[in-house]
Amino acid sequence: MKKITQVVIILIFSIVMIESCVPSKEIYEEEILPADRLIKKLEAKRRKVKTFRGTGVFSVESPKLNAKASFEVKLKKPDSLQFAIYGPFGIDLAYMLVTKSDYVFYDVLKNKVYKGVVRDKIIQKLFHINISFDDLIDAFTGAVNLTDKLRREPDEYSVNEEYYTLTFIDSLQNKKSIYNVLINTLAITDYELSGLDGYEIFRSKYSDFKTYLRNVPVPRKTHFVNVNKNQSVEINYRRIEINKNIEKMTFPIPEDVKITEW
Repeated sequence: MKKITQVVIILIFSIVMIESCVPSKEIYEEEILPADRLIKKLEAKRRKVKTFRGTGVFSVESPKLNAKASFEVKLKKPDSLQFAIYGPFGIDLAYMLVTKSDYVFYDVLKNKVYKGVVRDKIIQKLFHINISFDDLIDAFTGAVNLTDKLRREPDEYSVNEEYYTLTFIDSLQNKKSIYNVLINTLAITDYELSGLDGYEIFRSKYSDFKTYLRNVPVPRKTHFVNVNKNQSVEINYRRIEINKNIEKMTFPIPEDVKITEW
């Protein structure tokens, strides 16, 4: 009888211990960040990416061009980007090297080189979208630059089950910027720039994230649209390398090539 009593006590104790270790329902809470800490964390993650290399498919839709091609991009922040375009069966179509000061564009099929001083209009002609050099760097790395937001609070800040939403209003420029950020990974998934009257100017969407450098989410798919100019660019990566050593960026140019200062 004594042994039976001991067994019963042990069973009851075991059941109590098991029930105390299992929560009545699954609870998972993220740390909800105040706006200033969130912005600092987002910008710190962006700045962790020093070099970037990727291959994939680059698509452009605009009034002047509708095209899709395989590509490879290599960049060293803050001032160097090399871009190669390939046709069917891996045929070389074009190479370009762009820095903040100058550029070289090699049209392989026409055996022509165009080079000169970098201006926003040159970037627009090369990539068929109205964008600055710095924004181009961020576009290829799937990043959003929040440097100018580090010293100010958002005009609106909201949190739901999945997203932070930050809204900044620039009354002088008559513009409003909205950012959606995933709470669990701190990945920016959407950015929208519009007029205060609601007219959309620019939007970008980031998806299919993969984490690099332990905690830096990088999108393998980026889609941005310049609404004013009816221009759309989509970047789909097959492979990405972050902060790997990149040798001096260059590409071979034949001796008989025709060079044009542009």
